[in-house]
Amino acid sequence: MEIAKVVLKEDTRFFFHFHKLLVRKGVCKLIELSPVEINGHTFLAVTVLLPKTTLLTVSNDKGYIMCGALDVGLLNERLKDRKIVAARAVGVKTIEQLLNAPMESVTTEAENLGITKGMLGKDALLKMI
Repeated sequence: MEIAKVVLKEDTRFFFHFHKLLVRKGVCKLIELSPVEINGHTFLAVTVLLPKTTLLTVSNDKGYIMCGALDVGLLNERLKDRKIVAARAVGVKTIEQLLNAPMESVTTEAENLGITKGMLGKDALLKMI
């Protein structure tokens, strides 16, 4: 089963070129990139398979939601000057679960956009438009 796959659309040429790079580098079985559309807005979903864990993130140019590996405290404290918009869900194993999970913690900058703890991932992403 090939895990690295790309859904090609007119506005996803970036995905195609990045996929070719990954295949050339020999990591096509570790990373999956795919566009995710929510209410007409396209986001980039990334799944990274690591030993004994999987990293999940969905992002746009403004911010992202991520699995439990995200350290929100670090972003709020040590990287505060970067004003990172991010939210974290725990216990998720797929992008679909991440999109439908309540956010367990959010950065201060995410809160400034109206993203709150308990908000579903897909709703948090729509606040990042």
